[in-house]
Amino acid sequence: MKILLLEDEVMLNESIQEYLQDQGHSVESYFDGLKAYESIQENAYDLLILDINVPGMDGLSFLERLHELKIHIPTIYISALVDIEDIARAYKLGCYDYLKKPFHLKELILRLDRIVLSNETPRVHLRLSKNYSYDQEHSSLLFNGITQTLTKRQSQIIDILARNRGRVVDFEQFSIYVWDDQVVDNATIRAEINRLKKSLQEDIIHNIRGMGYMIDKP
Repeated sequence: MKILLLEDEVMLNESIQEYLQDQGHSVESYFDGLKAYESIQENAYDLLILDINVPGMDGLSFLERLHELKIHIPTIYISALVDIEDIARAYKLGCYDYLKKPFHLKELILRLDRIVLSNETPRVHLRLSKNYSYDQEHSSLLFNGITQTLTKRQSQIIDILARNRGRVVDFEQFSIYVWDDQVVDNATIRAEINRLKKSLQEDIIHNIRGMGYMIDKP
């Protein structure tokens, strides 16, 4: 998983980062909320680990800002705060878990794994590339958190490709899903996908010769 860590205690930040990396995760850590906020507008993450009391922008305001951008990412809060109002606000904002400091690093991994394995975890935003993500709830393609304008057919193409990241979508699947099972030849499908590809700012749709198209799974 690609994880954003926001924690201003230097030793704890470094310990968490090192431990998560040892578990095979990619971690980008920040000590300042504003710096982390700048990063999340340029990069896509699978999970957020946020302290509440940090400089620049506190962890709760950080998540509020993301929701304003319609960016929804599973979040674990870590904090020494015990104010029930702050905890309630964290859960109201949609955090998945809350760890009170001090805690054992293995406990953090157990909470993280529970999120990953939980069938109830809604993968609302699918990461497609460094800058592109797909909002399943609103069927929207986003570039750095900004919704991109697409035609209805282009949106359907992105939808089936995004939901099948890492798998080839063949021409028959496009015909059924995008063209409502109408009679359409492969050349027409290719032409529509090529028009879509030209409108994108990154080359995220790959032609698998003789088979179809796919978006790689980051």
